[in-house]
Amino acid sequence: MTEPKGHTAICILGMHRSGTSCLAGSLEARGLFLGEVNKFATFNRRGNKENSTCMQINNDLLALNGGAWDKPPEQMLWNADLRKRRDAHIAGFAACGRWGFKDPRTVFTFPFWREALPEMRLVGTFRHPHAVARSLLRRGPKLAPATPPLDLWRRYNLRLLDIVERHGVPLLCFDWPPATYARAVDAIAADLGLDGHSGDAPEFYDHSLRQSDQDDGTLGEVSPEDTRIYEWLMTHAIHLVA
Repeated sequence: MTEPKGHTAICILGMHRSGTSCLAGSLEARGLFLGEVNKFATFNRRGNKENSTCMQINNDLLALNGGAWDKPPEQMLWNADLRKRRDAHIAGFAACGRWGFKDPRTVFTFPFWREALPEMRLVGTFRHPHAVARSLLRRGPKLAPATPPLDLWRRYNLRLLDIVERHGVPLLCFDWPPATYARAVDAIAADLGLDGHSGDAPEFYDHSLRQSDQDDGTLGEVSPEDTRIYEWLMTHAIHLVA
């Protein structure tokens, strides 16, 4: 598949419960077209901003490789059927100058999407491992991930770091204070060529999005390895001029 001229896809990368929905919603408020996405979820009252078709393709791709969102596989191979479904989904945005998609699974299925969208723009988000683990576990035992939350955080974010270093992806930290976060989103939106925040569109970010995950602002103890990964992510986060 050849990406149409003037057609720019923007992919939002990051682990589950790490601010991907907030980043997608914030960029949408600044002019990014997301298409038909989820606008309400039990554990995300403003919606996870995911397209069901994209998510199902990612789920099927992970399953084809013997994995799932909470058991990410080491390899990533795909077949003609998945290519056909992916290309049909992308074709639905052909009339859009700029459009975006967000699904945390894309951290692992990234090569599959990049095959069809070699020029797509990337932006990423991360969050402290303790906050992510707490957010995943508060959903209850029935929804607990098959992989221990901190181990899962490590796998997702090591893969995210690999993509960041290979492709120069701008990163935001969901732990930043609201004002800092908003400034960072503005900077990224400008870099992506978005029109800017619409006066008719309310700011998507709300600190209560984090409070709803019982995030009291404390960052619990994690292993030295996870601390190094978090600090490494922070060194790649965008730097704002005061």
